[in-house]
Amino acid sequence: MLKFLCHALVFALLAGTAPVMAEEGEGMARDKVIVMFGDSLTAGYGLPAAAAVPARLEAELRDLGIVARVVNAGVSGDTTTGGRSRLEWVLSGINDGAPDLVILELGANDALRGVDPQVTRDNLDAMLRHLRAQDIPVLLSGMYAPPNLGREFGDLFNRIYPELAAAHDVPLDPFFLDGVAAKAALNQSDGMHPNEAGASHIAKRLAPVVADLLRGER
Repeated sequence: MLKFLCHALVFALLAGTAPVMAEEGEGMARDKVIVMFGDSLTAGYGLPAAAAVPARLEAELRDLGIVARVVNAGVSGDTTTGGRSRLEWVLSGINDGAPDLVILELGANDALRGVDPQVTRDNLDAMLRHLRAQDIPVLLSGMYAPPNLGREFGDLFNRIYPELAAAHDVPLDPFFLDGVAAKAALNQSDGMHPNEAGASHIAKRLAPVVADLLRGER
């Protein structure tokens, strides 16, 4: 038990939120549990925890009539290699059993570091296989390669997400930063990480998609 509590505390510090504990009463169904599993874009780099995408998504879902707990399992700087190594541990820390949905948002740091796209593909494929083996629904959130890495790299990288989504028959959010990338008013001074307005935009865009998935309409 002590070991589990230590793991839960470490996870809470990494993710910027407390481990999810559904508030169940007798005869009451537990809240939906969503795990946002990603890098700094999910973690909310440079933002208060309440302004990060997971927290904003939770609020947007409530506005749509869906009571859900959104776990922030983002780690700044994480790559698909790092995500692959911690996925099972993160899932094991969800107190309510398997989550109702995992939003898989990884790969941006792979692209920025020029990681071989085949490595990125293999890691994402392994994570999708792991989630499917546990019957956990997934929303795969994609990323585009920076243009400065060249057309060949870009073509190889940009094909990863739609091809894996098709191969695993999971829904695809083509670009996590859709509507936010390259817009100064929606980004922090580094031009890469969403500010509070940008995070809110992403959450508002994702909320209807996630709501449909939770309702079994996609």
